[in-house]
Amino acid sequence: MKLRSRRKLPDEGELVVADVVEVHDHGAYLELMEFPGVNAYLPWSEVATKAIRSIKEVLRPNLRLVVKVIRVYSNKGSVDVSLKRVMEGEKRRKMMYYKRYAKAAALILGVAARMKKGEEEAYKEVIWKLEEAYGDPLTGLERAVIEGARALENAGIPKAWVEPLLEMAKTHVKLKTAKISGVFLLRSRAGEGVYRIKELLKKVEEVAKDENVRVRLYYIGSPRYRIDLEGYDYKVLEERLAKVLKTAEEEAKRLGVEMSFERLKE
Repeated sequence: MKLRSRRKLPDEGELVVADVVEVHDHGAYLELMEFPGVNAYLPWSEVATKAIRSIKEVLRPNLRLVVKVIRVYSNKGSVDVSLKRVMEGEKRRKMMYYKRYAKAAALILGVAARMKKGEEEAYKEVIWKLEEAYGDPLTGLERAVIEGARALENAGIPKAWVEPLLEMAKTHVKLKTAKISGVFLLRSRAGEGVYRIKELLKKVEEVAKDENVRVRLYYIGSPRYRIDLEGYDYKVLEERLAKVLKTAEEEAKRLGVEMSFERLKE
């Protein structure tokens, strides 16, 4: 899917997604998927780090690549790019970003069509605003599924778009859940030690609860108690766990309960 950037040309050093259009002995001509109308040339010398007999060993028409911009010709509206200067990790990250962006754009353009709005309106009023607010538009739609209209309104999305976008996002945007778990080891030598441990666990559960975090705290065998935190954002879960552990340590000290915590690998 071709996307639309707010910029007319990419910057030097930027990674871009491109489709191979023509392959020649001296190099190849590419079509930039994020910058429609911009011509890109991939010189033979920038194709591979190792020696190759023919450029056609690496390139063929319709092949999709991640390339790095090495020269920008503003007066011509064209760029030169390199394939060999793109690291494998950079390629994976860029392609993942492009696919997420393309998925969100397709969903939003579908909403625009039903609202009888054009592509330019969809980009200006929704796609670019979500990108600016959340880094990419799909993240914005994911936040809308979690937080509701507030996530869209905070990004400056016009009111007319909010309900149609929410309806679409709840149907078509699937969220991946994150989970972190650990085990508390709790002991008390006091006569009412069981009640002290219960009081500590009750406080832990209260602190763990959050609108964006699901909590499960349960007994797995003396003196072990497991806690599972689930949500859509690892950062939120880590912050919540840190708060839980701080509270647990304070309560253990106050109640005279011996406590340790073991983080589990999922």
